[in-house]
Amino acid sequence: MEAIRRPLARSSLVALFFVVLSLGAFICTRYLDSAALMDRTSPQKSIVTTNTVNNNPSEATQTHQNPPKTINIPLNCSLGNLSRTCPANYYPSKIPVENKYLSSTPPPSCPDYFRWIYDDLWPWRETGITREMVMSASRTANFRLVILDGKAYVQTYRKSFQSRDTFTLWGILQLLRRYPGKVPDLDLMFDCVDWPVMKKDFFDHPKHRAPPPLFRYCGNDSTYDIVFPDWSFWGWPEINIKPWEALSKDLKEGNTRSKWTDRDPHAYWKGNPTVAATRMDLLKCNVSDKQDWNARVYAQDWLQEQKQGYKQSDLASQCIHRYKIYIEGSAWSVSEKYILACDSVTLLVKPIYYDFFTRSLMPLKHYWPIKDDDKCRSIKYAVDWGNSHQQEAQAIGKAASSFILNELKMDYVYDYMFHLLSEYAKLLKYKPTVPQKAVELCSESMACLAQGFEKQFMTDSLVKGPAVSEPCTMPPPYDPASLHSVIEGKDSGIKQVETWEKEYWQSHNKQM
Repeated sequence: MEAIRRPLARSSLVALFFVVLSLGAFICTRYLDSAALMDRTSPQKSIVTTNTVNNNPSEATQTHQNPPKTINIPLNCSLGNLSRTCPANYYPSKIPVENKYLSSTPPPSCPDYFRWIYDDLWPWRETGITREMVMSASRTANFRLVILDGKAYVQTYRKSFQSRDTFTLWGILQLLRRYPGKVPDLDLMFDCVDWPVMKKDFFDHPKHRAPPPLFRYCGNDSTYDIVFPDWSFWGWPEINIKPWEALSKDLKEGNTRSKWTDRDPHAYWKGNPTVAATRMDLLKCNVSDKQDWNARVYAQDWLQEQKQGYKQSDLASQCIHRYKIYIEGSAWSVSEKYILACDSVTLLVKPIYYDFFTRSLMPLKHYWPIKDDDKCRSIKYAVDWGNSHQQEAQAIGKAASSFILNELKMDYVYDYMFHLLSEYAKLLKYKPTVPQKAVELCSESMACLAQGFEKQFMTDSLVKGPAVSEPCTMPPPYDPASLHSVIEGKDSGIKQVETWEKEYWQSHNKQM
């Protein structure tokens, strides 16, 4: 009996222990929920709504994890037009308690074009970046940006063309709202002019250990400028181009208005030809009484368009052509993403410049390469080929629009910014400090006083609150073999088209 009684007594104690433990857990949970509720409703906090994001409630219950919550934090424009002061402690400086348990789904891998981040920062891999290097880039910079403890401070050197600097800074502020407390301290110079200026030939001289780090919207193979997403992702008020999140949806809808086979079977381009000689040269390819090069080219008069309320420049309404031409302006052009998103075959006139995502575009997969020094004949052949190989042509158009609409979503644009700035910050060999002439910048100090399209686009592109998921996972850098494969693939596709084109014109000339 003694042997039987001992196990029973031990079992009773274990049962009593679990009863007490369960009661304590219940009380603690109620206390924590109450404390969290008090924290959310405190007048010092700015959180106005929280919505549970939970695609599988039963799974969340089983794991006893708080599901991630969307936290919406509106602009605090209570100061009106009296001040540009940023409201103190209005937006969380780090991920709020409600979002400590982010989405249980692992973040996706970043698209391949993120790999170019390592290449863009390669010049400083050994030397690091000193304060002197940063300051030496001020010669052409429009502004200096310092981020400390999740807050942005800006020193303006010179105003940019139109609102490029304004919407670039707005985009960076939205990144800080999306990932509070995650963007590391940093100090950088930004140049909003189109063409890159850090020439490799100059800085590869032995007396220069590394070039000044300078951020801008595009680069080329002969410069060291660091490529960053352009301002138009948050809107271009001067020509009424919406922020990318809304515009990409319009373009996707525009693609459904007509089937590819029902579209105009010519190559279409519309833009400002006066900014570059290569665009003026393109005008020669327009249809005339003597020749039809399969191109329909139109000069855009933005002043006239503004007077008419931008009725003829709706981008989604231009997805009615089988072929659309992309050609650079004074440097790269923001129009590239709009053209690639149309399901049309992009006829890409040989570029000199690249932006942050275009280095991953492949000929015959995402676009059809066009010669810069023989545009008209090259365009005519491309259209004739596409109209006689409609299935293959449609596949090229679909691959390009899929890339743009899926791999260039604003989620990825922000993640690219995050990873680029994070990798850049790792290279700094000094602790950033606020410049004497810098001012703190926040969403309120920019948007609350804005007017017209500028205010509308800022409101439309405002990041409502902290993300409920982590940034995408960076892919590894290109190893020499894989980088060679990418370059070789591009060269091979271009040479293939050149061969076909040469054979086409040889056959055409014989028939004449």
